Amino acid sequence: MAAPWIVDDQLWAVIEPLLPVKAPGTPGPARMDDRAVLQGILFVLITGIGWEDLPQELGFGSGMTCWRRLRDWQAAGVFEAMHTTMLAHCHRAGLIDFDRVIPDGSHVRAKRGTDTGPSPVDRRKTTTS
Repeated sequence: MAAPWIVDDQLWAVIEPLLPVKAPGTPGPARMDDRAVLQGILFVLITGIGWEDLPQELGFGSGMTCWRRLRDWQAAGVFEAMHTTMLAHCHRAGLIDFDRVIPDGSHVRAKRGTDTGPSPVDRRKTTTS
């Protein structure tokens, strides 16, 4: 079994088109290979090591390169696009059992409104409803 941070050819074929392309002729040093950087990002996130501790001998580039690419891809919406694309692939392949899906909105932050009333627990704080 391959290490969980290794992106195989089949998965890479799905992910690669979702990544932003650096315009040709853009000044600066040669860009590290996107696939290697993605594997470096996954290595750090899976193992929990610090970005600065990413071993150079693995060929993923520096931890700072991986961190910057993660930041840039996050800002460009790459990971949201990956998630949506992978869900669509899994759905088409019949790999999602909707009988076992539980919607959960607990990760959505409650908005604070101006029409909130006093908290029944602490009279100095307002509620979020």
